[in-house]
Amino acid sequence: MSTQVPETETEAEAETESKPHQERRLAEKEKRREAADRERVAREEIEAADDSVHLKVFRYDPEVEGKQEPRFDDFHVPFKKGMTVLDALMYARDHYDSSLTFRHSCRQAICGSDAMFVNGSQRLCCKTQMVDLEEPVRVEPLPHQEVVKDLVVDMQHFYDQMESVEPYFQTNETPDGELEEQRQSRENREKIKMSTRCIWCGACMSSCNIAAGDNQYLGPAAINKAYQFYMDEREGEDMQEHRMRILEQEHGVWRCQTQFSCTEVCPKDIPLTEHIQELKREAVKSNLKFW
Repeated sequence: MSTQVPETETEAEAETESKPHQERRLAEKEKRREAADRERVAREEIEAADDSVHLKVFRYDPEVEGKQEPRFDDFHVPFKKGMTVLDALMYARDHYDSSLTFRHSCRQAICGSDAMFVNGSQRLCCKTQMVDLEEPVRVEPLPHQEVVKDLVVDMQHFYDQMESVEPYFQTNETPDGELEEQRQSRENREKIKMSTRCIWCGACMSSCNIAAGDNQYLGPAAINKAYQFYMDEREGEDMQEHRMRILEQEHGVWRCQTQFSCTEVCPKDIPLTEHIQELKREAVKSNLKFW
């Protein structure tokens, strides 16, 4: 019995194997053509615009050979009135390099996902106006955090610190009626109002020199979140004592050296340093005994 494969079958298999390769080549060719079209549109828009802005953007990709060494790429973007740093980054990504990676979501300074290091300071890119910055505008990932790719950093440690202070309302006393509200006085609400504005962007943690040197330090964002619930009159004394034990630990409020860097960079204007100092006073008072 002959074991020779018919020539027609061999040719068919070869043709089948070559199809994916051809499809990939065509897809890559189409991708290059689209990229060239985007760059052409960008050049035309820059020529037509009254002004343009110069971005120097940090680039790093550990998974791509040739991009594993950190560098800065330059992008020239046509300027429009009201343009933010996030607008400029999105333009650079959409018109020059689709691999440019950064986080963003709401574009209204609410989600906190686009905090970056812009011209040497932690800022929300969607809130920062290009017209207020000196060029070239240097955009880098948040310092003191591991860079995942380009402008994206690993936020897991920050989230772990936030979770460690149990950032949720807890009480032993609830209203008798099923539909009755657990009321809070107007004065108490005003006291903690600013602390509730935290959007978990991580800018304060990134700016803190203590957090940079002490990986166990709770950090200003986590302490502020604990302040929100510790100062809430609706939580019982036993819960307050529990929170204070968390806050007055070795890596808690006493590690703060009152440098005000966190307060300066907070995009929601929360008086973080003031809240930390107030909790220090509460810690002292909780340990005082009169007899």
